Amino acid sequence: MPRYSRSLPAKLIAAALGLLLIAILGWAALAPVEAPSREAVFEIPRGAAAKRLGGEHVHILPQTIRLTLGVKDVLVLKNGDEAPHVVGPALIMPGQSFRLAFTQASSNSFECTAHATGQLTVVVEPGPAPGWQRLQWRWRRLMNAR
Repeated sequence: MPRYSRSLPAKLIAAALGLLLIAILGWAALAPVEAPSREAVFEIPRGAAAKRLGGEHVHILPQTIRLTLGVKDVLVLKNGDEAPHVVGPALIMPGQSFRLAFTQASSNSFECTAHATGQLTVVVEPGPAPGWQRLQWRWRRLMNAR
């Protein structure tokens, strides 16, 4: 019974593809995480307060905002509405922006007039450590981008 044998070019292609996969995974696990900006920007749209006061269910801001230290760790809230809004320690007047930088991992609850519940939660996660954690983080970001 003859044994199946791959040709030398097929073996070289398979080995090259295997090495390429290992190189890509190594880069994803060890390369520093960078973002074009460390700001996560959210805008309260025009007419949001009037709609909410009129009883409409308006999705203005996510109930929970997730940030990552060293990647996206500055929350920027822009008020495009005609009415002022209170978010945490800030009164954001129409046309103004409020920046809040985070320096440590935490879970924060803020008063927020842009939500029917009156609460906004900001979860600041630690930056992904090199290795398996960073590889998982990049994979989740890739899957959420789709």
